[in-house]
Amino acid sequence: MQTTAVILQGARKLGLESLGLVSPGPDDLVVEVQHSGISTGTEKLFWSGTMPPFPGMGYPLVPGYEAAGLVVEAGESSGFRVGEAVFVPGANCFTGNVRGLFGGASRHLVTKAARVARIDAGMGAEGALLALAATARHALAGFNTALPDLIVGHGTLGRLLARLTLAAGAPAPTVWETNPTRRDGATSYPVIAPEDDARRDYRAIYDASGAPGLLDQLVMRLQKGGEIVLAGFYTEPVAFAFPPAFMKEARFRIASEWAPEDLTATRALIESGALSLAGLITHSRPAADAAEAYETAFTDAGCLKMILDWKGHA
Repeated sequence: MQTTAVILQGARKLGLESLGLVSPGPDDLVVEVQHSGISTGTEKLFWSGTMPPFPGMGYPLVPGYEAAGLVVEAGESSGFRVGEAVFVPGANCFTGNVRGLFGGASRHLVTKAARVARIDAGMGAEGALLALAATARHALAGFNTALPDLIVGHGTLGRLLARLTLAAGAPAPTVWETNPTRRDGATSYPVIAPEDDARRDYRAIYDASGAPGLLDQLVMRLQKGGEIVLAGFYTEPVAFAFPPAFMKEARFRIASEWAPEDLTATRALIESGALSLAGLITHSRPAADAAEAYETAFTDAGCLKMILDWKGHA
């Protein structure tokens, strides 16, 4: 079976190619992708050539881990039916020397049924946001965690963290955003520039920006015994001055990617109406325009989430 997929041949060398797919087994699904999202975190690092050494990385590769589509083939042991709408967090299903470290930016995917999640077909392109929402939930649901009263960054992840905090019944967090174009779109929480915030007693600060050199500034904003959660992805060594952190008895935590239970819990929040994904997709382009779509996703500050529309592709 052949499919069309996005291929990164190297830094900033991106286009569409026809690739072979592995044969599905009894536990597998073949999914026809309708929408896939572009990550401005890890995918941007691969696209720009700045990704630190990472297991399984290398070129050429199929990027993407945010795909939503329909089951077109269901193995006899899969437990799924043809026609069901699903979210697929990427797939390593391509033949030849193409790496599928993420592997979601493709018209068709072959994947183990255990890796996918059923979604409401009415979600449309928002179905591709499920992994990002689950990643935000994972950051909030770790061991002995406090919900944020300050979030740094009003990108897609920062907005999801704020929405999930409100969905949990906690007071509205403050959100810092240095780019004025990204301060719009808040739902029941304030978004301000850091220099306009005089507060110095935050209990839990979540950094969703991934920006370097922030820790010393954030430490000074903590109450004694407060926590800083690193929810972004950092390409440079993370460092901080010890004396101020010592005086604050600061705690630091790293939040990684979502776990299966996060996906289940997030889907339930969306289906119940407690979590809305509205307004997070700001741009959409046909998959045929993938090169331009990736460029826009990574260079336009007004682009929160770019979606590739695969409908009509072979």
